[in-house]
Amino acid sequence: MNDPLSEVIALLQPRAVFSKRISGAGRWGVRYAEFGQPSFCVVLEGRCLLAVDGQPALTLEANDFVLLPATPGFTLSGFEPVTPERIDPKVTPSPTDEVHHGTRGGRPDARLLGGYFVFDSPDAALMVSLLPALVHVRGVERLSILVRLVGDESNEQRSGRDLVLTRLVEVLLIEALRSTSGDDAPPGLLRGLSDARLAPAIRKMHGQLTRSWTVAQLAKTAALSRSAFFERFTRTVGLPPMEYLLAWRMAVARDLLRRHELGIAEVAERVGYGSASTFSTAFSRYVGQPPSHYARAG
Repeated sequence: MNDPLSEVIALLQPRAVFSKRISGAGRWGVRYAEFGQPSFCVVLEGRCLLAVDGQPALTLEANDFVLLPATPGFTLSGFEPVTPERIDPKVTPSPTDEVHHGTRGGRPDARLLGGYFVFDSPDAALMVSLLPALVHVRGVERLSILVRLVGDESNEQRSGRDLVLTRLVEVLLIEALRSTSGDDAPPGLLRGLSDARLAPAIRKMHGQLTRSWTVAQLAKTAALSRSAFFERFTRTVGLPPMEYLLAWRMAVARDLLRRHELGIAEVAERVGYGSASTFSTAFSRYVGQPPSHYARAG
């Protein structure tokens, strides 16, 4: 069966960069500036507060997992009022040891293992927009194990380290995202895939990309009228169906062009265009440059 979520993760091209342990005791707080790339953490022990810009504040407990696919500014703190220490992750050197905040000595009130990575895909912004801004998962042991494995691997310089970290982060992303799918998920791909009517249509789009889909054909797959399907898809996924299909075709096309394995005509055929000229026109309008220039730019 075609799996749109796995395809999105693969095209995002996640690459692990850094992880660290954080602890806080007494009166403590730290304010991180906007980072823009994905970050994650798991609470190893204790409790703390997380306030992410634009989101309700959360109380994090032991074994809680948090993923921020595009990491806006946020504050991590204890429960006492405090003026947080300010950190800009884009300019602050990455520490090599556990980072302690607040009172020194004694048992910390909270200990976390956190980290960040990057999406290498130039289409990351489009695909991240289809994911929740904040993923909070409680009590899923698999996620805690994965984060610990990322931490262990990132702190060692063993053979194959980069490949292992990349695969671990891919699994971590999929595990986190599928743990949050459901009717209460924000508009995006996860919510669309959890909709029993829309999921078959989304899988058809991904699985039969070469087909000249119409809204009416997709609506029939979803067993809905054309107008009901259009409204439900747009409300649930956050994009009208043809805009989503075009965005996905362009993301796949850009990935194929970067690989330099196929000619323009073959790429056009792979993503559902009847001719190279039609594809080139659509690609140029969407991306801002012809596919031949994009491929040469690498």
